[in-house]
Amino acid sequence: MADFNVLGQPIGRDRFFVIGGPCVIESEELALTVAGFLQETCERLNIPYIFKSSYDKANRTSIQSYRGPGLQAGLDILARLRGKLNIPVLTDVHSIQEIEQAKDVVDVLQIPAFLVRQTDLLVAAGKSGKPVNIKKGQFLAPWDMKQVVEKVSRTGNDKILVTERGTQFGYNNLVVDMRSIPIMTDTGYPVVFDATHSVQLPGGKGASSGGDRQFVPPLARAALAAGAHGIFLEMHDNPDLALCDGPNSLPLSSVPALLEMLANIYYTVRSGGQGNTSRSPSSGVN
Repeated sequence: MADFNVLGQPIGRDRFFVIGGPCVIESEELALTVAGFLQETCERLNIPYIFKSSYDKANRTSIQSYRGPGLQAGLDILARLRGKLNIPVLTDVHSIQEIEQAKDVVDVLQIPAFLVRQTDLLVAAGKSGKPVNIKKGQFLAPWDMKQVVEKVSRTGNDKILVTERGTQFGYNNLVVDMRSIPIMTDTGYPVVFDATHSVQLPGGKGASSGGDRQFVPPLARAALAAGAHGIFLEMHDNPDLALCDGPNSLPLSSVPALLEMLANIYYTVRSGGQGNTSRSPSSGVN
């Protein structure tokens, strides 16, 4: 299993880690609020943390939906946030041109689910030398990710994460097949479970997507029990007012208890299911 560091944060099979933040950059103030809260929480629990937010959500349901501040303004905000808090930052990239600019600012490049088959984009992300988080498309089988991962690894870049985010199930719905976790682990790279996008209802509200955040905790628990190495969570200080993915985002107040529970599950599973979390490096989760 590949292991690597992201700005001093260990990422791999032996440490539970978290990727999280607001879906899209709404303002620098909100990004700093969420990032600071999560940084403090994860430091207390000794959980490696990577901040995530997007400068452009290019796949919104409606042309009238808020997409973000744009490439340059968004990268400027992420750069200031990274410098102020000294935490690693992840964001989506949608083209080779965006990779060329984003790679000098962020620590991890993310390939969105809808672009997972774009060979040139994957190769360019690999050649950047940055860690790459690849989201499994809703239209892909988990074993299809072996071919996707190879497009990045053939560039010589083995700093790869693969993320499960649900599979399209009929119209406006997603379902999670937990078999995908061990199947994608066979790629040899850490597997992340996107617990919030997996409860999204794509286009479910007509001009926007719906979601059901009550199912985030049980699905996250199941994914870690199935062998996932990390969790991806979108969160907001007021999800009902979020400009993107509010229905499937978590309120900040619910996050600390959830992360503590998930860390306990992670280390219990890896101790042989004996309920012994002594392998956890955090006194907060023992």
